[in-house]
Amino acid sequence: MRVAGGLVRRWGGRAVGLAITGVGLYVVAPSLLSLFGTWPRLADVELWWFPILAVLEGCSFAALWWLADLALAQDTGDQDTADQDSGDQEPRPVRAGLGTIATAQLAGNAASKVVPGGPATGGVVQARLLIQAGQSSAVVASALTAIGLITTAVLLLLPVLTVPALLIGPPPARQLELGLLVSLIMAVLIVGLGLTALKWRRFVLLIGRAAGRVIHVVKRSVTPDNCAALLATQRNRVAAAFDGHWWGAALAAAANRMFDYAALVAALAALDAHARPTEVLMAYVVAQALAMIPITPGGLGFVDAGLTALLVLIGVSPDTALIGTLLYRLVSFWLPIPVGLLAWAGWRIHRHVTDPSRAELPTAAAEDEEGQTP
Repeated sequence: MRVAGGLVRRWGGRAVGLAITGVGLYVVAPSLLSLFGTWPRLADVELWWFPILAVLEGCSFAALWWLADLALAQDTGDQDTADQDSGDQEPRPVRAGLGTIATAQLAGNAASKVVPGGPATGGVVQARLLIQAGQSSAVVASALTAIGLITTAVLLLLPVLTVPALLIGPPPARQLELGLLVSLIMAVLIVGLGLTALKWRRFVLLIGRAAGRVIHVVKRSVTPDNCAALLATQRNRVAAAFDGHWWGAALAAAANRMFDYAALVAALAALDAHARPTEVLMAYVVAQALAMIPITPGGLGFVDAGLTALLVLIGVSPDTALIGTLLYRLVSFWLPIPVGLLAWAGWRIHRHVTDPSRAELPTAAAEDEEGQTP
């Protein structure tokens, strides 16, 4: 009975997760089939758009690597000083290089898109690679938490910045290319607000109380004070993780989202679509929110169907919306999966070749044989 209970506890949750994923994939299967049915239409896209999309998405990933590099740099000097004062001879954690950070993020990103559990699973894979590279587990946990908080905060901030633009109206629907200018303007606003939140705690408290009053109307258990306290706690975590690097953190977090949005704009512009960039930005925000729902890995199917429907809703023709979604998801979702798997495989091979414990085994065996030789 104990064995059976242990098996249930160990595999029960995974079985439920797989079942939910299976049901989710079954629900979105028709939309995925319809999406992939437009694959031959990609031949109509000018070839030079593909490197543009790849560069934009690559810049989005690079911004995330920069953000991780800043977060992993926290408290290094203080820890080294403490170790020297205590006379501790234990090997200190070595700061990971940008190549290691990129490999860990790519592998974690790929895992989040192919394994049930989504971002949680990807975070575990990324953390494991960083710890194996010699990073402190405490610093890695703090860094990944701070990265998740600041990137989510940027995503939640986008609708607040987009609504006034939607009310104002410009630019015209036929000037979708101005979406690249919109992304730059949004990035500047995000950096400004991010620095304000990181430098002035009172600003965060005011925002928290205002949000608490609004939420209290719907959910009575939420009050302005506890909402402000919760927001201030999360702000303190981010501020501590990026202490001394607030400018870089705000800029990297904004660049991560805005380059990704620019890739969506470029995918639609490649098809000569007509839509207001601000409306495309709102559709992008909703699609990214759908990706956070862990029903299917990486929001597979739900993001595709939701983004297509939203693009149609803002005036893009159904065919163009379908092909544009496929083109965007090709570079933002599907292409990073094999890249991440190759990064993980390369990391494993590198570890196998350079692991000192493996190198010492033949030497030790040879010394034993020499000692036994008369």
